[in-house]
Amino acid sequence: MGNQFAFIGNQYKLEIDDNEYFIDLLLYHRQLKCLVAIELKIGNFIPEYKGKMEFYLEVLNDKVKLPDENNSIGIIICKEKNRTVVEYSLKTSNMPIGVASYKTTSKLPKDYKKLLPASTEIAEKIDLLLKYDNVYE
Repeated sequence: MGNQFAFIGNQYKLEIDDNEYFIDLLLYHRQLKCLVAIELKIGNFIPEYKGKMEFYLEVLNDKVKLPDENNSIGIIICKEKNRTVVEYSLKTSNMPIGVASYKTTSKLPKDYKKLLPASTEIAEKIDLLLKYDNVYE
């Protein structure tokens, strides 16, 4: 997502009266000077997601953002999206909300393989960690 984002939290808790709500990911964009709420969905986009995101953005703008920051932005990331459904859903919104889709794959891209440790190295580190933890029990 770029180097302008700062991580604020995952499952970021919002408390309204006696109710708790959780934003999947909350980031801060340094250049835009605003909070960015991200909701992750494992299925298709449905119009109800827009209402939930608008609620989150209203609360963030009212209770979390600082006076010198810009209004919050929402991003809904779904497995799939129907462009027409998204357009109709967001047509009446006056809030900055985007909808994106993702793809999963069982193969790791070649460029990433060199950035990650081998599975044997991971197993060795886990074993070492478990042995280290057992020393203090």
